[in-house]
Amino acid sequence: MLAINKLKRSQIALSEIGFGGAPIGNLYQSLDNTNALHCISTALANGINYFDTAPLYGHGLSERRIGLALNESERESWCISSKVGRLLKPCAIGDSADAGLYQQAPPFNANYDYSYDGAWRSVEQSLQRLGCNYLDIVYIHDIDYWTHGTEQARVYSAALNGTNKALLEMREQGLIKAFGLGVNEWQVCEQFLADSDPDCFLLAGRYTLLEQEALESFLPACEQRAVDIIIGGPYNTGILATGAIAGAYYNYSPATEEILAKVRAMEAICNDFSVSLAAAALRFPLLHPAVASVIPGARSAKEVESNLSLIQADIPPEFWDTLKDKGLLHRDAPTQYRETLA
Repeated sequence: MLAINKLKRSQIALSEIGFGGAPIGNLYQSLDNTNALHCISTALANGINYFDTAPLYGHGLSERRIGLALNESERESWCISSKVGRLLKPCAIGDSADAGLYQQAPPFNANYDYSYDGAWRSVEQSLQRLGCNYLDIVYIHDIDYWTHGTEQARVYSAALNGTNKALLEMREQGLIKAFGLGVNEWQVCEQFLADSDPDCFLLAGRYTLLEQEALESFLPACEQRAVDIIIGGPYNTGILATGAIAGAYYNYSPATEEILAKVRAMEAICNDFSVSLAAAALRFPLLHPAVASVIPGARSAKEVESNLSLIQADIPPEFWDTLKDKGLLHRDAPTQYRETLA
């Protein structure tokens, strides 16, 4: 049985493992509707109640598929998050700038728009694609340096004065229950925590078995403000699922020898405790009291079932202590399990 964690500010109850919706938007490879819907319904039937998506994922395809699958169940039985910051605009078939990323996606371009009006249009369009009348969580998408480079400061200012104001109003009106950022860098989250009134963050790849720099200041700040974190990218784009094999990827690039060596050291300890590296990667973020859910992506029912098996694996507390004793975890990384709702 999956544990449930309540977001502290909004009281939204999320399953400890969620469903990352990028793969069913045909990320990297095409997936037919039948298998996509079966993937989603398998997750829901096995206790996953939290589904994350975005207009960008398959240019609306992920939202449409999630809406079709979930709306056969009571709205109160699942939670949905989507994102703002890109508006979909029609284009000629084959002319989409993301055609190589999202296969056989609808003919739209995803254009950046962090304005106040753009946020309202984006949420309204997402509600139509999802077939529901409110969103549990909305994240301002990709306002980090990772995405915008030298334009990041300008983009951040536009989002703070545009999208942020719109989402504060939507939360007040009940159109959304919670909001925050969905990004690849903890630094911009920390800045936004000081500048606005977020409920939660979706942080991809920056608090994992391999990366814990966020423990220095960001995670303590979230604890102090009672702001929760959802962790995406728990495998750091591959290596924490595959192990230190030839060609393993870390953060979208081939892993360096330094990273490979660290993962090999982790794998040795995993072997000593008969623990799967992938299971440890899924469970580790949830040891921290600020982390409410971890959301690996899935493109098949088999992958959903695998993730469910991994998250429920029995990992003794001594395993985490050993990783820390060997210098493979940050000195402040939690190593004890915490209480949950179920």
